[in-house]
Amino acid sequence: MKKTLLLFSFFAAAFTARSQSMYFPPLTGDTWDTISPASLGWCPDKVDELLDYLGDRNSKAFILLKDGKIVIEKYFGTFTQDSVWYWASAGKTLTSFMVGVAQQEGHLSISDTTSQYLGAGWTNCTAGEEEKITIRHQLTMTTGLDDNVPDHYCTLDTCLNCIAAPGTRWAYHNGPYTLLDGVIQDATGQTLNAYMNQKLKIPTGMTGLFIPAGYNNVFYSKARSMARFGLLILNRGNWNGNQIMTDTTYFDQMVNTSQALNSSYGYLWWLNGKSSYMLPGLQFNFTGPLSPNAPDDMIAALGKNGQLIDVAPGMDLVFIRMGNDPGVGEVPALINDTIWIKLNDLMCNTAVKEEPQLQVNVYPNPAKDVCTVDIDEQSYGLSLFDEMGRQVLQKQNCSGRTDLNVKALIPGVYYMRIVTAKNYTLFRKIVIS
Repeated sequence: MKKTLLLFSFFAAAFTARSQSMYFPPLTGDTWDTISPASLGWCPDKVDELLDYLGDRNSKAFILLKDGKIVIEKYFGTFTQDSVWYWASAGKTLTSFMVGVAQQEGHLSISDTTSQYLGAGWTNCTAGEEEKITIRHQLTMTTGLDDNVPDHYCTLDTCLNCIAAPGTRWAYHNGPYTLLDGVIQDATGQTLNAYMNQKLKIPTGMTGLFIPAGYNNVFYSKARSMARFGLLILNRGNWNGNQIMTDTTYFDQMVNTSQALNSSYGYLWWLNGKSSYMLPGLQFNFTGPLSPNAPDDMIAALGKNGQLIDVAPGMDLVFIRMGNDPGVGEVPALINDTIWIKLNDLMCNTAVKEEPQLQVNVYPNPAKDVCTVDIDEQSYGLSLFDEMGRQVLQKQNCSGRTDLNVKALIPGVYYMRIVTAKNYTLFRKIVIS
């Protein structure tokens, strides 16, 4: 018992010391301390290379924090510090955080059934099936509801069909996630915006708002608000001595593997350094970490068109990226990893991989009889998977241009995985008509 108390005291003291060394910007105003790459012992001549890459990939804002201080802050084109942009699915992490706050205040438990807050009949399942779905299943993307529906954003009961027992199937499904907003509102008696304003935005100086868009609620804010949230997560829910997330058990669950199906997924957060990962729309695991060039302890908020929050606790780093489609495929994990290649170079890490300079064209798309893959690479392999994750075509030892005979395939959406000789992996979505 004495040993346990001593260990607890040691870790508590270590966390307190870290909190005291971390910089937090004032809650109001534009003041935010900066620190130069040179003073950190980095390679300042690599800054332009990073920013050029981001500019070429349709970025609007990029902020890099070290120990809470701004190392790089760059806005592209007409975008400014006061411009507002959407977070897309990166905003899921805000909802996850607020569920934790609601639990610590006794408004709900993540083991509660979702029906307790949304009422019976919120799905198209039988009463018995529906009653087995919990808030935790919504947080972990394991509700067992069918994501292969015409609109996986749909939150209507007619769109939510049970195809597996909760907890037995991982599927990136926006509809059940969005309904967490209703869970929070029923549990707390406040809208998500009002509850978040009181419990998160005011204590951290964040601004922004969830705005309805079809079935979705999409968060919009300035870039610095995104950086503030990343800094809060880096400091384990503590903002300059104010412990906003007091439920440390929930926080640990949120940023660690949450289920046995996709080891790279927590509570709506993506996790690096795991042995495998699954991706949205697919039903199989890829071997290796999500971002090979990022630290193993990195956690990330990933959103459509490359909205990113990366938190690397071991390095006390946070970066955010806002922008349009970077043009590097369907999954923002690819641009995320390439940014880490540039960051490692900036931090004078000479052991980093060389950035892949790959031009990939897949045409025609939609395809009917033949689909052509044209890639500036002497050796690569490719595989084609249907929406259930079944491999339907594979070719190895490809070079340059490759024609695929897809005439025998059933019309629908397919996912192509391209693996180069240097072990870089790219993804493309194609439609067979």
